[in-house]
Amino acid sequence: MQDSVSTLTDSTAAGSQEASVYERYAAASQKVEPALCCPVQYVGQYLKAIPQEVIDKDYGCGDPSVYVNQGDTVLDLGSGAGKLCYIMAQVVGPKGRVIGVDCNTEMLTLARKYRQEVARNIGYSNVDFRYGMIQDLKLDLELLNDRLNLNPVNSSAAWLAGRHLEEQLRAEQPLIESDSVDCVVSNCVLNLVRQQDRHQLFDEIFRVLRRGGRAVISDIVSDETVPDHMQKDGYLWSGCLSGAFREDLFLEAFANAGFHGISIAKRQSEPWQTIEGIEFRSMTVVAWKGKQGPCLERNQALVYNGPFRRVEDDDGHVFVRGQRMAVCDKTFRLLQQAPYESVFEPIEPLEQIPLEAAEAFDCKRQKLRNPRETKGAEYDATTEASNACCGPDEPCC
Repeated sequence: MQDSVSTLTDSTAAGSQEASVYERYAAASQKVEPALCCPVQYVGQYLKAIPQEVIDKDYGCGDPSVYVNQGDTVLDLGSGAGKLCYIMAQVVGPKGRVIGVDCNTEMLTLARKYRQEVARNIGYSNVDFRYGMIQDLKLDLELLNDRLNLNPVNSSAAWLAGRHLEEQLRAEQPLIESDSVDCVVSNCVLNLVRQQDRHQLFDEIFRVLRRGGRAVISDIVSDETVPDHMQKDGYLWSGCLSGAFREDLFLEAFANAGFHGISIAKRQSEPWQTIEGIEFRSMTVVAWKGKQGPCLERNQALVYNGPFRRVEDDDGHVFVRGQRMAVCDKTFRLLQQAPYESVFEPIEPLEQIPLEAAEAFDCKRQKLRNPRETKGAEYDATTEASNACCGPDEPCC
């Protein structure tokens, strides 16, 4: 294998990667290929409603469906035969919605084949499969096909017109609208995307999510950088191996796209495979959208409860255990929501500052919040002992 790989040039490697992925997954839609997935335990009750052919010919390395909520609008990147979509259709319920996106027409055909059957089994229809590339979620490839059939590309002028058509479709009829999804999931697919498209891939995930939405991505990662000769091996690439993100760079990609609250929800302890001493394993990452916006001063503070002496958030704010750290209104509210619940104790000012009257807050300047800023400089109340130290069901001492 090494001799054949060494004959590939850099210019052909990316093309061979995409071709090998398409060909291998097209074949896997017709005949089961166990090498394309590592063992995953799914909730059995959801599998009962899904045809066996879908279960047998769907490939993955994790189960992002456990992080999906009832009523969510969910987008599955690289939905394949549709197993994860059909599982999540039951999790989100009749008020939720599931959209699967894939660029492999054979897999799309298999997934769409059972839409009505699954709908009858669960009692409602809430799944839609769309033809597109996960790194370009604005471009609807079915619409593009329809237009190109009317105006085939048979000259350089037609090719240029086709490029203009792509941009027009992205702007006027996007495959997935911006800010339209509660949760983006993917199961062992991001590592199949070419290296040069990965920045755009994460930007697209961020774009389609609503504020407060989350990405839950299960993928194969490596503990070391995968060398070039392995990345040029189409078989290893299509097998979710040589295109694996390095563990730390996988997390960094979410941060670079603007996500916050990024955490490793699950990491396989033993490697799935080891090649040339490099370990490849499954990892699930959860990341949130919502830290964007102006920083306004409203005299609020957050107290970090511990257990560490100090922590730093994704925007560089440092919180020292037990100290009243001054924060802007945006950070104050953000760090009381998922995934930070109960990590911080919020301190509101006695007199609220209306948003329209709030001045800009310099988030780059770390400072403590003097209690007099929240109570007011003239505050001089003297009160009797209260029951505030007692819980609702506990007697006071």
